[in-house]
Amino acid sequence: MIVDERMVTYIRSLEVPESAVIEAIEQEALRDRVPIIRKEMQSFLKVLLMIKRPMRILEVGAAVGFSSILMSEYMPEGGHITTENYDKRIPIARANFKRAGKEEQIDLIEGDALEVMHGLEGPYDLIFVDAAKGQYIHYLPEVMRLLGTDGVLVSDNVLQEGDIIESRFAVERRNRTIHSRMREYLYELKHHDQLQTSIIPLGDGVALSVKRSDI
Repeated sequence: MIVDERMVTYIRSLEVPESAVIEAIEQEALRDRVPIIRKEMQSFLKVLLMIKRPMRILEVGAAVGFSSILMSEYMPEGGHITTENYDKRIPIARANFKRAGKEEQIDLIEGDALEVMHGLEGPYDLIFVDAAKGQYIHYLPEVMRLLGTDGVLVSDNVLQEGDIIESRFAVERRNRTIHSRMREYLYELKHHDQLQTSIIPLGDGVALSVKRSDI
């Protein structure tokens, strides 16, 4: 954990419940150990969406569709979300979209994330990346192609429970490739001449980037 556990517990205790269907989907995901965005990340996204008011959102990594459904509640009327998935959770995500009444607002494309992005046309107002952490650096060129000027890129889980600050050799061998790739990704976000990025120790770490309009 990258933030004091007592502080996180307190912040979460202040949260206001979502709709019954969103709460049910969240509890089902937690029960089945499906990784979904944490409570504090949910709040961050909701506020960001109400500030940015994006009409077109691309989500990379749908899982069971929880974050897409949540975002759809806080984007402007007439907005649309495109998301992708390629694993066994596709039927679950589609069922969740239906029970939430979001089939028309959320478009789920089946396939590998990078291949799906290759087939998309921008610009998107907001791109939310929450997929395989070792692939973030490979997604970046397509993200930059698809993200509109002044568009927002949100990259979740970038601090790897605090392991990101450790030496490569202090990290479990099986996690070393992901560790080095995430470090490379964060460096690129901070040094990319088209992006202004803030890395925030929220949840498991979020990088918030804006595509600059003065380039």
